[in-house]
Amino acid sequence: MRPGGQPNMQQLMKQAQKMQAQLASAQAALAEAEVTGTAGGGLVTVKMTGSGEFRSISIDPKAVDPEDVETLEDLVAAAFTNAADEVRKLTEQKMGPLSAGLGGMGLPF
Repeated sequence: MRPGGQPNMQQLMKQAQKMQAQLASAQAALAEAEVTGTAGGGLVTVKMTGSGEFRSISIDPKAVDPEDVETLEDLVAAAFTNAADEVRKLTEQKMGPLSAGLGGMGLPF
């Protein structure tokens, strides 16, 4: 801090640039990571990237019952929900340290 409580703008800019580079790196790592969501004890498996992009779905033939399509729909929805939860956890893991650093920049967060 400078006299009068003013933050050093040059120092703030350097910190912001460093955080921007860290953010880009974390986003790239998320895009490359793959998470898996499952339902029904593995009968339905969904794969997504860490950035939330859908990759694939696998359905065990035991889950397919023409007389009970609703259960299969529920399993698919649950697998997607599970994969989305995994994406959220991974995002918190990769991005959490970056958001914690905002308070150290002399900003009122």
